[in-house]
Amino acid sequence: MVRSAKISDARTIHQLLLNYASDGLMLPRSLSDLYENIRDFYVYEEADGTVIGAVCLHISWEDLAEVRSLAVAEQASRRGVGRQLVEQCLAEARAIGIKKVFALTYKVDFFVKLGFCEIEKSELPHKIWGDCIKCAKFPECDETAMQITV
Repeated sequence: MVRSAKISDARTIHQLLLNYASDGLMLPRSLSDLYENIRDFYVYEEADGTVIGAVCLHISWEDLAEVRSLAVAEQASRRGVGRQLVEQCLAEARAIGIKKVFALTYKVDFFVKLGFCEIEKSELPHKIWGDCIKCAKFPECDETAMQITV
């Protein structure tokens, strides 16, 4: 099931994210950053209490939010965990009045199946690029910008 993250989930989320960051598939996040932003996270918890996925909905502006830090344990891939996590973010965005949600991703097909469309990165506000400067791949970003209207 998908639920809001708790402080006790931070270390598990950190490990999930590190698995992707070590492969160059996302920016690493410090444990301190996770504790500070835990209220932005959702996790997918199995019936036995094991957390096997995480995602963050980061509000960028009055009408724009980002799905970020989407990570699913390798053994749980292709089970719909990522889809459910992103759908929870989209539901929250609608509930709080956010009109557009974007993601920067290598998994274009995944986001297309959820209704996202590819956009030019130049359409994203400059404020967002503050995170991009921290990336080892900046300014040669090879991720695809995707967006959905909710």
